[in-house]
Amino acid sequence: MEYSDLLTFLLLILLIWISYSYYRLKTSIEERARTLHNRWRDQDLSLFQSQVEQQADEKIRIWKNDEERNIRQDAIKRSREVIHGKVTEHLIPFFSSFRWNPADARFLGSPIDFVVFDGLSEGELREIVFVEVKSGVRPTLTPRERSVERCIKRGDIDFTVIHHINQK
Repeated sequence: MEYSDLLTFLLLILLIWISYSYYRLKTSIEERARTLHNRWRDQDLSLFQSQVEQQADEKIRIWKNDEERNIRQDAIKRSREVIHGKVTEHLIPFFSSFRWNPADARFLGSPIDFVVFDGLSEGELREIVFVEVKSGVRPTLTPRERSVERCIKRGDIDFTVIHHINQK
């Protein structure tokens, strides 16, 4: 074997070894880059999720506080309306729109508001009137109030005397 052939052979071996080393190094660098990229992506994603969760928690807290405030204000408003209605029910006999003598009205409250014994205070009972007081734009009767109204309109009304003797 000649010197030039030996040199060519050694160069070929060296070239193969350099190619192999280059390929191993390239693979190692790509794997390291992929690992660093994945770690960075996971950290970035984790940070992003944390920020989104914090923002969502803050928005939920603000929404909850606003809704709680609205619910409380609505409850106060409704409470005032109920109190106003209850006071009005008791005072309605003294309003000019109440066509009977207030002395003839007896407050029940439930299932209807008043029974009016028209003329009783003057000594001459003309009629007995059942009165339900309603307020608001569209006053509607409850199912119980409607059942009382149906009974009265059908004439399903009775009068009973209970005699009780107290024995000592």
